[in-house]
Amino acid sequence: MAQDSAKKREITSAFARNPQDTGSVEVQVALLSDRIKTLTQHLKANQKDHSSRLGLRKIVSHRKRLLSYLKRKDFKRYATLIEKLGLKDRG
Repeated sequence: MAQDSAKKREITSAFARNPQDTGSVEVQVALLSDRIKTLTQHLKANQKDHSSRLGLRKIVSHRKRLLSYLKRKDFKRYATLIEKLGLKDRG
């Protein structure tokens, strides 16, 4: 279920704040969102895969914490990221 490096590079370059950026909150949230999409599709086909379901819940929780941090520190960047990823603003 690992993401391939080409897909990671594509996501990183799309959300990076500068060319050397690989770990900003925006990049981390974008990578987690992509993993969430793929795991969701997997779980639709494999409904009894409870270990993957647990992993999905952990990833969603991690993304939620990162988004909460970004919202608290820089609301403008948060709003831009939410819009770019097409996520709902939950509060």
